[in-house]
Amino acid sequence: MTAGSRLPDDVEPDTCAAFRDALDRVGSKWGIAIIAAAGAGPIRFAELHRSIPGISRRMLTLTLRTLERDGLITRTVHPTVPPQVEYTATALAEELFASTRALSAWAENNHAKIAAARAAYDGNEAARQDEHAEHAEQDEHAEHAAPAARVPTEPRP
Repeated sequence: MTAGSRLPDDVEPDTCAAFRDALDRVGSKWGIAIIAAAGAGPIRFAELHRSIPGISRRMLTLTLRTLERDGLITRTVHPTVPPQVEYTATALAEELFASTRALSAWAENNHAKIAAARAAYDGNEAARQDEHAEHAEQDEHAEHAAPAARVPTEPRP
């Protein structure tokens, strides 16, 4: 670890920022689904919209723009009437998608363990809340109890 830092010596702050950028794409609700659908080859907007249940046209448009800006999707406009627009995942997106498969496998393999840990935590948290409420109630009763007897002190000269 470097002085004043909790990061291991082989982790640079710039690397963390780059990783956060990548996680923004992977962690977005629709990014990976769009990359997966466009990874099979050129796909038109309407077909892409139909292939991703639950996504609105507006959200699809916004996410496509972000992915295109990041170099993960290529947008091709064909000069037809009306214009035909196709989207294709880039090699960079395919590499990102391949990397997410390991994370996806980890999540699938460990989902039950995570659910069990959450249930245990939530049970312990409920017990802590009950204990806290009990202590607060005891403190409230103590405040309303008769005041303690005062010990007389001698007057000052």
